[in-house]
Amino acid sequence: MLPALILFVVYVIYPIVQSISYSFYEWDGIGPKYFIGFQNYIDLYYDPQFWTALWNNILWLVFFMLAVPIGLGIALFLNQEVLGIRAVKSLFFFPFVISQVIIGIVFAWFYDPGYGLLKIIVGFFGFDPIPVLADETLVTYGIIAAGLWPQIAYTMILFLTGLNNLQPEQIEAARMDGAKGWTMLRHVILPQLRPATFIAIVVTVIGALRSFDLVASMTAGGPYGSSTVLAYFMYEQAIFNYRMGYGAAIATVLFLIMLIYIAFFLWRMLKDERG
Repeated sequence: MLPALILFVVYVIYPIVQSISYSFYEWDGIGPKYFIGFQNYIDLYYDPQFWTALWNNILWLVFFMLAVPIGLGIALFLNQEVLGIRAVKSLFFFPFVISQVIIGIVFAWFYDPGYGLLKIIVGFFGFDPIPVLADETLVTYGIIAAGLWPQIAYTMILFLTGLNNLQPEQIEAARMDGAKGWTMLRHVILPQLRPATFIAIVVTVIGALRSFDLVASMTAGGPYGSSTVLAYFMYEQAIFNYRMGYGAAIATVLFLIMLIYIAFFLWRMLKDERG
């Protein structure tokens, strides 16, 4: 394990520590660094754009969690032996293997109020076109919907893998005791899917918090910064505004949110297993 551990320390642990240390400096990424203590974090507190990005990340976290139950439902639907089911599974999984940038472009076309498919759909019901990506109140929800499409596919595959590893003797014993439907799902299947559920929650949380590609390709944080998220805000400050220290502070906040969120679910899972 030593080679893998060395690579992990060099390419994961060290950059994390280095990024946290940069957050205490004023640095343009090229010239000398100046130690300023917690000033970057103080500036973040008084930056309204930071709070907009943080609120959008909270929305991403809340609505991205829909991928877990929807993915489970689709997995249960597809977990059957019928002719052509493998082709159907491939179609459901296909969104996950597409580049996030391509998904962003496709959904930008879909939302286009001039010629997009959404315009045709709402027009069929007699409504005016909805400029989703130009509306400050709708744009974040539109991007989240685009991100949910591949995320649901990924959680579906995780649950399908878990369903294939169920213990048949437990299911058969439950059937002999008269369990079926919701009772079978709740008391026999879901407990065995706990590891898959934990992994699905973790990857969904990480996917929500590191949301960048879709924001960059669909709106670039607009309109007027209303759809920006912490990852894109960090990129914008560090690369375009030459504020590497400020960007590192944003990255540190994002890292802590992710760490706390995942640690909470890990603690809950360990507590349930001990119980």
